[in-house]
Amino acid sequence: MSDVTPDWPHLFRAGSPDAPVLLMLHGTGGDEQQISGLAAALDPTASVLAPRGRAAENGVNRWFRRLSEGVFDTEDVARRADDLAGFLVWARDYYELGDRSLVAVGFSNGANIALALALLHPEVVARVIAFSGMHPLDVSADASEVERAIGARVAASELAASAVLLLNGHSDPMAPLASVQSLVEVLEAQGARVQQELRAGGHGIAESDVAAAVAWLA
Repeated sequence: MSDVTPDWPHLFRAGSPDAPVLLMLHGTGGDEQQISGLAAALDPTASVLAPRGRAAENGVNRWFRRLSEGVFDTEDVARRADDLAGFLVWARDYYELGDRSLVAVGFSNGANIALALALLHPEVVARVIAFSGMHPLDVSADASEVERAIGARVAASELAASAVLLLNGHSDPMAPLASVQSLVEVLEAQGARVQQELRAGGHGIAESDVAAAVAWLA
């Protein structure tokens, strides 16, 4: 086991070796302590790995830059997803997780980085529960050369071993259904198994979302 902890604030809590490891990814303004509480509601026997987002916006934690509400800096999303994938490779070795199943659980901005991980690094994260997430790597028609290259990475991803649960509100202005549906189409086109649950209301985590996540994990 490595003796060096990377310069990445995070929480790790060991659980049953027979249970999955829940990678808990907070939303904008949250942190690793806040989001880790959700893990107990999903699976109290699971191990918990909760890193902190290292992008900042007006002094609050985020996972990547955005250009405006709902408009992401795609290059930064991909770079941050690459960095997080590297951290997870380190954590699997450092905490001696072996081949235990890793499930990324994210809310809002955390859901989006979890989905970016699933799209770009399915060998690291193949199972995702996304609360109020949307397509994090949707490349526009006037995309730059770098953005088009990111789109090509997504299109080349082999997701046959991936499974994703999307939990969204019908009237969520921060995660519009058009973006969610675009994500579903991309995931399914690449071979992922997708379960989508829609509820009344907007951005957030409802009791019905948690219940659906518990059932999906089981």
